Amino acid sequence: MCACAKPWAMIMLFGKAGLITRFLLGIYDNNIYGYWGIVIVQTLTFFPVCYMMLKGLLKNIDPSMEEAARDMGASRWKVFTTVTLPLLLPGLGNAFLVTFIESIADFANPMIIGGSYDTLATTIYLQITGAMDKQGAAAMAVVLLCITLAMFAVQKYYLERKTAATLTGKASRARMLIEDKSVTIPLTILCALMAIFVIMMYLCVPIGALFPTWGYKFTPLTFKWFQQVFTRYRGLKAFRDSFVLSLIASPITALLSMIISYLVVKRKFRSKGFIEAVSILAMAVPGTVLGVGYIRGFANGLFHTGILSGIYGTGLILIIVFVVRSLPTGTRSGISALRQIDKSIEESAYDMGADSLKVFTSVTLPLIKDSFLSGLVTAFVRSITAISAIILLVTPSYLLITVQINEFAEKGAYSIACAFATILILITYGAVLLMNLFIKRFGTSRITKEAE
Repeated sequence: MCACAKPWAMIMLFGKAGLITRFLLGIYDNNIYGYWGIVIVQTLTFFPVCYMMLKGLLKNIDPSMEEAARDMGASRWKVFTTVTLPLLLPGLGNAFLVTFIESIADFANPMIIGGSYDTLATTIYLQITGAMDKQGAAAMAVVLLCITLAMFAVQKYYLERKTAATLTGKASRARMLIEDKSVTIPLTILCALMAIFVIMMYLCVPIGALFPTWGYKFTPLTFKWFQQVFTRYRGLKAFRDSFVLSLIASPITALLSMIISYLVVKRKFRSKGFIEAVSILAMAVPGTVLGVGYIRGFANGLFHTGILSGIYGTGLILIIVFVVRSLPTGTRSGISALRQIDKSIEESAYDMGADSLKVFTSVTLPLIKDSFLSGLVTAFVRSITAISAIILLVTPSYLLITVQINEFAEKGAYSIACAFATILILITYGAVLLMNLFIKRFGTSRITKEAE
């Protein structure tokens, strides 16, 4: 779901005229705006990123390692803390870093549901768009950058040291699922409650687009807002521009991520550290700060020299921003996956006479296939739902969905914004569904099943 849509869903469910608070519980004086509203919305916004990053890592853990620990008398908790968790630690560190930076740089959620609670990201945005104070915004951007760089240093120099590699590189057979009811029943209830809550939030967005007004009196359903999206507000151009730019950026991002990850983990050369630092530098740079940097650096050419001034305001700079913003996520996911593969696997292929290209295509690539495909769809979803970095760079030449959603939300036209968000949800959900079907058909899970 687009980050801009979740605050409206929270307001429609728990606001003063919310379905749950007003019409089910009869509560009239609640206040969803502020600190806790931001915390809840941002948690729901960014936990799918962690899920997608950790899903591929869990698939690559050989179940025989956990079963061996169980056969030696270890409890499930002992197996988790001594076997599973060490293998997941790099991925957990990467997921924490990504979500922290995304959260601290997010301004769409705090702007809509934050109320009087200010964040650095929203203040930077308002300094540029409202006060026209680029210097003040740049100063606050430096403060925000220092915070994220500090967290980046903690992740890189502390968590990365606590890594472990699997012995076989991928699951040799299908995992035996836990059937203990003392474990499955509580987890099923917890996941079901969370799923119901998320589904309710998803449903609130299209419902908000189907009502002429939302609040104290519900009127008959209407499709006029969806019609106006395409007839009055140039919705077709917005969706076409967003889709095309994201479709161009996502394969570039996935390919670069795979190449950089392979070079960093599997090759030794002098500039290896420099390439790794540059590839993941944007991870430590919040989107708002990146947008300010591109404005200061390219509005009048490269550092006011006139060089590359032609790319400012074009689709090229938006594609560059999409790639730069998504590259660290794909790179870190690829590095985590490659570090789980013990080097003895590739050394065995070399000993049998295979060259580097053959080893990469026949050994390494199949083991990181799922991570690559996940990185591809993650790059597409992140690009088409991006808002913090491109909100300061987009021009009238290009209409992007998220910018349109934010614009109508600021004007108070929530029904139109919900209509845009509904179509965006369908696009992103369709992309994730296609990825899951593709991985199920061609991924490593299919290979494992065939090997049984």
